[in-house]
Amino acid sequence: MIRILEANHANKIIERRTSRLEEAERMVKPILEAVRKRGDKALVEYAKKLDGLDRGCVTVPADALDRAAEELSLDFRSAVKIAVENIRSYARLQLPKPFRKALSPGVRLGQIVRPLDSVAAYIPSGRHPLPSTLMMTVVPAQVAGVPRISVATPRPTTEILGTAAMLDVRKVFQMGGAHAIAAFAFGTKTVPKADRIVGPGNIYVAAAKKLLAGEVGIDFIAGPTEILIISAEGDPRWIAADMLAQAEHDVDAAALLLTTSRRLATLVAQELERQMAELPTNRITRKSIDRNSAIIITNSLEQALELSNQFAPEHLSIPEMRLLDLVRHAGTVFVGPNSPEAAGDYANGPSHVLPTNGAARLRGGLSAADFVKVISVQELNGEALRRLGPSITTLARAEGLEGHARSVEVRLGR
Repeated sequence: MIRILEANHANKIIERRTSRLEEAERMVKPILEAVRKRGDKALVEYAKKLDGLDRGCVTVPADALDRAAEELSLDFRSAVKIAVENIRSYARLQLPKPFRKALSPGVRLGQIVRPLDSVAAYIPSGRHPLPSTLMMTVVPAQVAGVPRISVATPRPTTEILGTAAMLDVRKVFQMGGAHAIAAFAFGTKTVPKADRIVGPGNIYVAAAKKLLAGEVGIDFIAGPTEILIISAEGDPRWIAADMLAQAEHDVDAAALLLTTSRRLATLVAQELERQMAELPTNRITRKSIDRNSAIIITNSLEQALELSNQFAPEHLSIPEMRLLDLVRHAGTVFVGPNSPEAAGDYANGPSHVLPTNGAARLRGGLSAADFVKVISVQELNGEALRRLGPSITTLARAEGLEGHARSVEVRLGR
């Protein structure tokens, strides 16, 4: 049964669990090096060994994508269209805007926005194949205008391949784990090199992304998924259902409830047991609830928000909008009882690719802005350069960079 703790005893829960990344890094280093040196040959070897590949190339044939699209049910196709429209509408709002303005006489400054040339999306397809992640990664990249989008998935399902076809993504590769990340980072004859790799994966994917960051851009290094719910009152059935929805992802997932009500804590704990007994994924949820999850009693909602900020959760649920000003760190925030985390996972619009393991202290979730470059533009006329000249040359000489100073003075006739 889930633990019920006082706030002053919650440190072990709020503190981050030790990552096993170091061990995973040691295991994936030889894989990364093999793909770097031997390209497609090593890639196919690993894909056959680990991903069930039964042909001599990791490329998913175009006719397989088209067949998958034809096999999708009408209900599934309709759900994809609704989700894609919402994701696309939200992504458009996220893009930085170009501008040019005269901020002082003779000085025009601005920025241009340009898409990355090539991105790759990693789509998990192990215990739970995730066509939703395909939408949540590909659609923002399309909105950003990325011309070359590739997808890797280790065990393609009809839903994943059919969704790719619906999105007109034709570069789909059957490969997973560290070898997929390496292929996108280095490029092979078959797999195009990516400027950025996005999407969640297991610990070996995370380790590979960490080791190759710099060789290729990444979104973030993901850990186990998590939700933190803050509530002083509410329907215990709804709260328990939200906690279990997160807990069923993985045995390492975490679901936390912070509440001022001991009665609600007890009722939610009881409801977790009742619902878990009827859940098909209860073998997973039982472990994640017992090992990693807890209900924490706080003195106030403000104290609950402070604990939440220490945890920096991937998903945060708060009861009302007035508390939003107290949120400093979270991957995404759900406000009110009718905003379940599952809505964000599938169809609401914001990407469900989110920072975990405390990375929400540094950034929010994946957005269309992750797929563009913002390039500053600077234009000065002669009068503006004469006005700024003394400041430029003084600062340049203070740094010992005489050539910088003279590049200005030569224009001013000095």
